Amino acid sequence: MLNRLETIKELFPKAQNFRLKQIECAVFDAAISGWEEVTTLPQADRQLLIEKVPWVSYRAAETFGDIEDDVIKALLTLSDDAKIETVLMRNRRGHWSVCVSTQVGCAMRCVFCATGKMGLKRNLTSDEIVDQLRFWQKYLLTNLGDEERITNVVYMGMGEPMNNYEAVKDSLNRILLNTEIGETRITVSTVGVLPRLDQILDDEDWPPVRLAISLHSAQNEVRKQLMPSSYDDFLPKLADWARRYNQKFGNRRHHLTFEYIMLAGVNDSSQAAEALADYVLKIDNVRVNLIPYNASGADYEGSSEETLERFMSVLEQRDVTVTVRRSQGQEIAAACGQLAGK
Repeated sequence: MLNRLETIKELFPKAQNFRLKQIECAVFDAAISGWEEVTTLPQADRQLLIEKVPWVSYRAAETFGDIEDDVIKALLTLSDDAKIETVLMRNRRGHWSVCVSTQVGCAMRCVFCATGKMGLKRNLTSDEIVDQLRFWQKYLLTNLGDEERITNVVYMGMGEPMNNYEAVKDSLNRILLNTEIGETRITVSTVGVLPRLDQILDDEDWPPVRLAISLHSAQNEVRKQLMPSSYDDFLPKLADWARRYNQKFGNRRHHLTFEYIMLAGVNDSSQAAEALADYVLKIDNVRVNLIPYNASGADYEGSSEETLERFMSVLEQRDVTVTVRRSQGQEIAAACGQLAGK
């Protein structure tokens, strides 16, 4: 399916590059609400765009939560009535982060994730990914004025980004080209689809954004229990890939993150922490992000605060760089693992 800009190129085959850039830039201008307001274009061109190219790829939006609580979720209804969720969160620097979805549902079936219970419905187009960011740009301007800034984007919503590789790549490049959000302020999260991760290493068009790998256990049998997409030799293959990734992209500001959801009695023992430390220390320039579990109906409970602190202490004693994710949005089912298109 053609994205918005490709469709516009077909409508205006003789348009010069500067004109196409003008159009794409206008799309990302939150002060503009439709083609009729793109006054840099001739009236005839605006009318043709109104008739042929939707300004946004969703037809309805409903928000949940209160922006004063620093987190709010939106349910977007797409042109085919499919529904996706996207989240706006105030970050530690006082600006805003946007969490975007890349698929309707997900095929990876991670047992702790509400999206995995949906199954995969379809991939999103690059427009449908980009327009989640555009929705929040407009929302902030309308509700809080032009002083508020979106500084970060995380591809951690519904779906597995690496299973929608081309649309995700296109959306990343369009965001980088048309906003002030930098490469190290964008993170793509994946369960670790190794063929696509290998592709990144040789793809000159893949931008050097940050990657976060959903590890959740460095013990093979436990990981397979939690993530049915895993397999017997996944962990050694991932470690080999991670070393090659760091050789190409790694530097002081560009590191890999291993995400680790804390599940009581499943992957939160001291032995599990030692196994994680052993695994991480085989790879240079890796950080571990511990994630408190947000109950979403699965047969699991989150680790206690005491257990999380003990687990973190084991990693720190082994000189592993570790952080704990600040959990936001549980009350509106907007936290990690809770998005389900409802």
